Amino acid sequence: MTESSVCRVCEGTVRAFLDLGRQPLSDAFPREGETDGEFFYRLVVGACADCSMVQLLEEVPRERMFREDYPYYSSGSSVMREHFAETAKDLVYTELTGGDPFIVELGCNDGIMLETVRAAGIRHLGFEPSSGVARVARDKGVRVVTEFFEESTAKAVRAEDGPADVIYSANTFCHIPYVASVLRGADALLGPDGVFVFEDPYLGDIVEKTSFDQIYDEHFFLFSATSVKAMAERFGFELVDVRRLPVHGGEVRYTLARAGRRVPSRAVGELLAAERDDGLHEPATLAGFAAAVARVRDDLVALLRELRDGGHRVVAYGATAKSATVANYCGIGPDLVAYVCDTTPAKQHRLTPGTHIPVRPAHVFQDAYPDYALLFAWNHSQEIMAKEQGFREAGGRWIQYVPDVRVV
Repeated sequence: MTESSVCRVCEGTVRAFLDLGRQPLSDAFPREGETDGEFFYRLVVGACADCSMVQLLEEVPRERMFREDYPYYSSGSSVMREHFAETAKDLVYTELTGGDPFIVELGCNDGIMLETVRAAGIRHLGFEPSSGVARVARDKGVRVVTEFFEESTAKAVRAEDGPADVIYSANTFCHIPYVASVLRGADALLGPDGVFVFEDPYLGDIVEKTSFDQIYDEHFFLFSATSVKAMAERFGFELVDVRRLPVHGGEVRYTLARAGRRVPSRAVGELLAAERDDGLHEPATLAGFAAAVARVRDDLVALLRELRDGGHRVVAYGATAKSATVANYCGIGPDLVAYVCDTTPAKQHRLTPGTHIPVRPAHVFQDAYPDYALLFAWNHSQEIMAKEQGFREAGGRWIQYVPDVRVV
C-alpha cells in the first residue's frame, strides 16, 4: 500500500498500512426509508515516518460526527460509571488540592465524571459540542459549554475563570485532528503546574488483540507512549506519567506537564521500552496487524454464512460505534444478522450505519433467544454475559472476533 498523507502532528509523511474501505459515520443511525443521504468516507490508517503517530488519512468534519442527536451516553454502562467516579476521586485527591482548584474536561458527554467533581464542590467546566448529551449533563448540575475545545475557546475560559489545574479528556482527544490548536489551548489555559490528563484506546492493545473495530471515524489518532511523547515535546509539554486501563478494550491514561515541571514516572520509561522491544511502530508489525485483520474478516464472514446456510438464527448484541467498522468492512448485513439489540433508546427502531441491520430494544433479545449472538460490544463482555445468563442457559452461544473468531 503506497498511499500517503501529511502528519497532523509534525507534518511528516504518513504512509498507509490498513484500508478498511468505505465507511459511514459510526454513530449515525438512520431511520428506515431515510438511508439515501448517508455520508461515507474511506477509512485508511497510516503511520508517520517521523513521529510514529498512527492516524487516519481522511478526516471527517467534526460537525458531522458530534451532532445534536449524538447517541452515545457514557452513563449507560455500570462499568464506565464506576470508572469515571474513581477517576474523579483520584483527580480530586491528587491534583485538585489547592485553595480554589479548577478542572476543565474535553468532551464531558453526559457529565459522568464531572458530577463527582461537582459534588466535591470543585470549580469545573465541561466542553461538549453535542447539545443533546450536554443537556443531560446540565440537568445534573454540571457546568457545560456546547463548544469545541481549541486555542480560541481555551483562551476565553482563561480570561473568565483563570488558570486550570487539570484539563481532562476521556475518549475525546484521539477524536481531534487539530491537535496543534488543542495543545496550544492547553498551554494557554493551564497554570504553571497544571496537567493535561487524557485516556484513549492504546495502539499496543489494538495491535495485540487485532481489535481493528477500535478504528473508526471518531478515532482519528491511535496513541502510543512513543507518539504521545513526541507530540508533547513539540508543544512544550512532557509525558510524565502513563497508566494502563482495562476499559474499552484497553486504554492508556497519559499525563502531560510543562517541560521540566515534574519528574517522569518509572512507568513512562517502562512503556516506552516495551513499545521499542515489541517493535510496535515497525512497518513489519503494522503490516502483520493488517494481515491479521483480513484473516478475522474472512473467518467471521465464513462462520456467519455457514450458520445462515445451516438454518441457524443469528443476531448481534450492542449497536456500538465500533460495530460500524466491522459490519461495513466485512459486509455483514441483515442477510447474515437478523437484528442488533441495544439499550440506547436513541438507536432503537433505527438501522445500523451503512449495512442497515435493524436495531431493537434489549428486551427483544430475551423475548425470543436466538441460536447465536454476535458480540459487537465485546469490550463489555463480562458485564453483558453476567446480565444475559439466561441466553447461555437456553443453549445460546456467543460469537466473538477479538482477538480471533470463535464460538463460546
